[in-house]
This record gives sequence, structure tokens and C-alpha cells, in this order.
Amino acid sequence: MALMGSTLDQVALARLYGEPMFVLPTDLYIPPDALEVFLEAFEGPLDLLLYLIRKQNFNILDIPMAGLTRQYLVYIDQVRSRNLELAAEYLLMAAMLIEIKSRMLLPPKKIESSDEAADPRAELVRRLLEYEQMKFAALQLGQLPQHGRDFWLAQGVIEQDTEPRYPEMHISELQQAWHAIFKRATLVQHHRITREELSVRAYMGQLLKALQGRRFAPFESLFDPTKGVSVLVVTFMALLELAKETLIEITQAEAFAPIYVRLAYTPV
Repeated sequence: MALMGSTLDQVALARLYGEPMFVLPTDLYIPPDALEVFLEAFEGPLDLLLYLIRKQNFNILDIPMAGLTRQYLVYIDQVRSRNLELAAEYLLMAAMLIEIKSRMLLPPKKIESSDEAADPRAELVRRLLEYEQMKFAALQLGQLPQHGRDFWLAQGVIEQDTEPRYPEMHISELQQAWHAIFKRATLVQHHRITREELSVRAYMGQLLKALQGRRFAPFESLFDPTKGVSVLVVTFMALLELAKETLIEITQAEAFAPIYVRLAYTPV
């Protein structure tokens, strides 16, 4: 709250055409309409009362009602002429303070269950102490780190897949591997002329036997260049037939990586 005539904890005394003023000028003429009283800093009548008590170093358990009521009414008179709706609840508290002061002027009434007289200020003191505790607790909570104000949560997406994913192998890579094997086979020359009947089915069975008990077999290990080009061709055709019938899997970990062959089923 900023009010004319006194500085309240480094809060502006007033606003001159929207600009805050912390010290009243002594040699300038200020039009009356330029000064405006506002109560944004106080959260209610109890907050204003607690401020006045702490400012004057009053004992909250023994409040001097005359001085407190007089200061409170000064604040209310300044704001009532400007904003009656804002001052409504403050006027209600002012009426309560006047009532307490009037009750203190009357002879005290003793409580039935006690020999001591009831203090008219007891209820006000209780409310002020409870409000002060809640205000202190709210201040401590406000100092805790808050999401969106003091920190933000980092988020990331982690893909979890139990099945291994192998990159797709293009047919050109298989052709290049075959041409490399075929090129090495042409370097081996035989001068023996024989007639040999080669069976693709027979070599398919040989390949299945060779792959049993092996997790992965290098592509090149399934060919024997020393047996000649015809055997390499039949072996390659048998390999393609097995892949066509989904009896084997041909995989490659990445581009230009070695090619491996394995059974697509578990032998009984």
C-alpha cells in the first residue's frame, strides 16, 4: 500500500500521472487530482492492522486500541473518498475496532468459569496471530522452487523395442557380394575336364546342414572357390531358393557391412 505522508517499506507514497513517488516534493505544485491512494500492497484489513502494530512496535497481546484505531481511521479516510468499493471491508474492520474500544470503556464482565474479566481484544488478537502465521507460511511456500517459474522439466522420448531391427538390404549389395566371390573364383583355373551333374536341391540341403548349430554364418564362408565356377553358381542358386522359401535369413548390420546368413527356424 502506498499512502501520502509516509514511506511504507520502500513502497511508493503515491503516483503522479502513473509514475511512483517515493519522496514528496517540497518545491513543486502537485494538482490534487494527480495524487491517488491505492491499497494493492495490503491483502485485507488484517494485513493493514498487522502492519500498523509491527510498525509501532505494539505488543500484539496488549494492543492500545485508541492509538491503533486512530491510525487505522486515517488510512480509511484517505481511501474512502477515492474507492468506496475497495474500502468496504476496511470500513467493517474499523467498525469492529470502534466496538472493541467502546467495550473497553465499559465495566469489564467476568467469565462464568473464571474469576478474570473477558478481554474485548481477545478475538482480534487471535485472528491477528492466526493471520500472521498463515502469512509467514505462505511466504515460505512462495520461496520454494516452482515448476514453470524457477525450473522446467526436461522431456525425452525413448523408443523401447525388444525385437532387433536390421537395416534393409538392397539387392545391389547382394549382387556386389556375389560378383566379388565370382571374381575370386575365376582366379582358380582347372585343367581337368569332367562332366558333373549338379543338383540345386542337393546343395540346398548341404547349406541347411552347414547352417545348423550356427547363429550367423558369413556369406563368403558358404562358397568354396576351389571347386570351380559351376559349383559356386549352383550354391548361389540354392541360397536364393532357400531365401525365397523363407528357410534362411540374409541380414546386414549396416551399409557396406559384412553379410550374414542364418536359419529362419530352430531345428528340432
